[in-house]
Amino acid sequence: MLRKREDHVIEHRCIRGGHGEVEGRKIIECPEELYGKGRLFNVMTMQPGDTIGEHVHEGEEEIFHFLSGTAEYDDNGTWVQVGPGDTVFCRDGELHAMVNTGDEPLVFVALIVYR
Repeated sequence: MLRKREDHVIEHRCIRGGHGEVEGRKIIECPEELYGKGRLFNVMTMQPGDTIGEHVHEGEEEIFHFLSGTAEYDDNGTWVQVGPGDTVFCRDGELHAMVNTGDEPLVFVALIVYR
């Protein structure tokens, strides 16, 4: 099956009380496409200054792989700088948050899988 870029569903929303609206381009459109093993597989875009609010993952884990831009990422209470080629993992029971600190859009792949 092929899903062309122009056929991807795009959502804009504030995430976990963060600032701004993050764009989510759905690579997988529904949890059934992940065979019950996860709920999200998106390409995300955050504009400069946009944030994802601090939150804890329960019963699931989230992975971000960064394609372009720079950000400060809250890795379970420790802030670290991330950029292209970096990957972060938020394990079950851990917390994370993020702010686009750069001058350009931050683009990353996000995957949420069930524990």
